[in-house]
Amino acid sequence: MKYKYSAIIPARYASSRFPGKPLALLGGRPVILHVLENVEKAGIPAVVATDDLRIAQCVESAGGVAVMTRADHRCGTDRVREAMDIISASDAGIRPDVVINVQGDEPFIHPSQLQTIMDIFENAPGTDIATLARPVPPGTPFVVVEDPNKVKVVCSSDGQALYFSRSPIPYSRGVDDRDAWTTFHQYLFHIGIYAFRVPVLRHVTEMQPSPLETAESLEQLRWLQAGLKIGVGITDIETIGIDTPSDLQAAEEFLSRG
Repeated sequence: MKYKYSAIIPARYASSRFPGKPLALLGGRPVILHVLENVEKAGIPAVVATDDLRIAQCVESAGGVAVMTRADHRCGTDRVREAMDIISASDAGIRPDVVINVQGDEPFIHPSQLQTIMDIFENAPGTDIATLARPVPPGTPFVVVEDPNKVKVVCSSDGQALYFSRSPIPYSRGVDDRDAWTTFHQYLFHIGIYAFRVPVLRHVTEMQPSPLETAESLEQLRWLQAGLKIGVGITDIETIGIDTPSDLQAAEEFLSRG
């Protein structure tokens, strides 16, 4: 590979919808350890960036590496930036070219997905940021597609993100039966995993919120509006992010199905 990669997993304790979720048990093990284990299966050095000693102790007791960060970060990207700066200033010798931000509530992240992320940088040298998307199966009901919690993305022919939205994009004009929209166009659900070239990560955390970002509450629109190139890799693997206790229950059922 042309580049060196490192994964940083932001994990905070004080979630408004699910306090303490990194330590919630999934299959008898804390969620954060599932994330860490799957990242390490991809052969990428991984660090958990947290603001809570309980999370750090959990990670370290399992043989992982944790970095303590501030509690006042507005988003996970800012926490990843602080952790990267701490690591870079330490004697650990970790000097990546690209940092992959893997959310601490994604216990089913698959090593092949991380490989897809890395392939984007290897094959498209002009990429600033890389992320993932999953094709929406034809026949998916419109009520699923229009869910604002499922972010949609449209891409150029060379795999660059053109726009992200909480609304269904593109609009299938002339197709009155909205349940048929997915049979006329391949919709893509965005998966919130990002990788940044190190200088780009520093740059995006110093940007002010943009009008598009404010309108949709999507930080990646700030980056697009600033002209950064976001490569989108396609994966067919379904993951379950954990935002609420009900998500944890769904994840437990998913895990039990093997």
